Amino acid sequence: MQSKRARLDRFISATTGINRKHVRLLLAKGLVEVDGKVARDIDQIIDQFSHICLEGKVLRANAPSYVMLHKPIGVVSATVDDKHKTVIDLLTRADKTQLHIVGRLDLNTSGLLLLTNDSRWSKRLMSPEHKVAKLYRVTLQNPLDPTYVDAFAKGMYFGYEDITTAPAKLEIVDSHTALVTLIEGRYHQIKRMFGRFRNPVVALHRISVGDIVLDPQLAVGESRELTPAEVNA
Repeated sequence: MQSKRARLDRFISATTGINRKHVRLLLAKGLVEVDGKVARDIDQIIDQFSHICLEGKVLRANAPSYVMLHKPIGVVSATVDDKHKTVIDLLTRADKTQLHIVGRLDLNTSGLLLLTNDSRWSKRLMSPEHKVAKLYRVTLQNPLDPTYVDAFAKGMYFGYEDITTAPAKLEIVDSHTALVTLIEGRYHQIKRMFGRFRNPVVALHRISVGDIVLDPQLAVGESRELTPAEVNA
């Protein structure tokens, strides 16, 4: 998932086998274009999505991909698994092996899953510093109690990791259904938080990540490209 950034002259030399001294001459003559513009600076930084041409020949033309998937229960958030079908197996895209998962969901959790080949975008989305909210619909085995709301808002101490969770928002929808908003993603966090009340989670479904909301027209197991507005959100 590392960002593939490099200096322009080094990339051209490594791609073509031309020594860097000659690459600099090519740049000086205006024979290199980056994203449709003549490039002359040897120190120019390019990334995996920079469109690079040398004397009219395309050296790199990767396009970023941003995908929304309606993850089913029983499918793992992984690229390869020996026991279960993976979310990658659900895709029919030619570039699916180039994608990585942005914020995994457990085997028995359904809902919005994002995939991309843009590591900088995924890091911004999942970085704890940005505190991007994730909204889940939770179905419980036992009736909910209003006291849950304050307990979630205060955060809970997990002795095994010796951490206290960040404040979470809990909204009671009906006797056995709640909406939970998290700004972090601890291991089985929602199930463990309700476990404090000895109330098992029966179903867990992610509705949104930040301003990206699961498309209601997307059937379970289906996927689509994000719109530009969703990507920028």
